[in-house]
Amino acid sequence: MHDIAILIPAAGASSRMRGRDKLTENVDGVPLLRRQALRAKATGAHVAVTLPDWNHPRAEALQGLPVQVIEVPDSDQGMSASIRRGVGFLPRGPKALVILPGDMPEIETEDIQRLIQSYQSMPFPMLQQATAEDGTPGHPVLFPEDCFMALQTLTGDQGARDILRMNAHRLRYVALPGRRALTDLDTPEAWLAWRAANDDTCLTG
Repeated sequence: MHDIAILIPAAGASSRMRGRDKLTENVDGVPLLRRQALRAKATGAHVAVTLPDWNHPRAEALQGLPVQVIEVPDSDQGMSASIRRGVGFLPRGPKALVILPGDMPEIETEDIQRLIQSYQSMPFPMLQQATAEDGTPGHPVLFPEDCFMALQTLTGDQGARDILRMNAHRLRYVALPGRRALTDLDTPEAWLAWRAANDDTCLTG
């Protein structure tokens, strides 16, 4: 799967966590960021992770993993900075890019593969967006290579929503089980509620 890349934007400030870092919260016995990187690597795709800088505490969660770490010195400009920098530093070759948010603890390797397989089954390049089981759009999202230039011109903290709107005519929805495509945890309260709903003591951080 050398023609597919996966980008995990992980350069945000985690400001809503009030002093905690959502990406180092413990899930399945490891920091969430490491879990995401492991799930991504299991697809066989190239995996890139953005960080505020190479010495950021989150870098420890990636130690020993064969992933590309990309520094984002302007990470204070929001999600767009991670995407711009991440896409700009990808190696040559990928024909499509999956953007996988780092704060979605229910995404599994099979979910990422489902998007990739849907893309590969199309006769021409189409965007692929994961949805909840009920069809509500969420993440991750796959962008064909012809979207890379637009991804490198993003601004603000809205991610790639404008690109999705402009390409609505060739956007395919891929349903994932339950609410996996919607579950992102940005606050201590969200983490507490999620852990209580999962009733799994190994999830505590």
